[in-house]
Amino acid sequence: MKKEWMALAAVGAMLPGAALAATAAEMQALADKSGCFSCHGMQSKLVGPGFAEVAARYKGDSQAAASLAKKIREGGKGAWGRIPMPPHGNLGEDDARKLAEWVLGGG
Repeated sequence: MKKEWMALAAVGAMLPGAALAATAAEMQALADKSGCFSCHGMQSKLVGPGFAEVAARYKGDSQAAASLAKKIREGGKGAWGRIPMPPHGNLGEDDARKLAEWVLGGG
């Protein structure tokens, strides 16, 4: 009986990590599908800032996810230089928010 509980506890301990990995993979796939990687690298600037740079700039800003989700959907200019970010209005509000939170979490 003790062995069964230990095995069950071990499987349960692995599930949250597996769920996080699936979420990260899903978010990376959504970013790829949405064209994010055409302009953004994970760590460094391509056309626009790397996701790590965005996360560092907004670290500790409780309003950042909402602000970035809006910028993803509506586009923006001037925050990172002269090249504007085009709008992604075809991306739903929920997906834009998830992407913003993922980027702010370090991608």
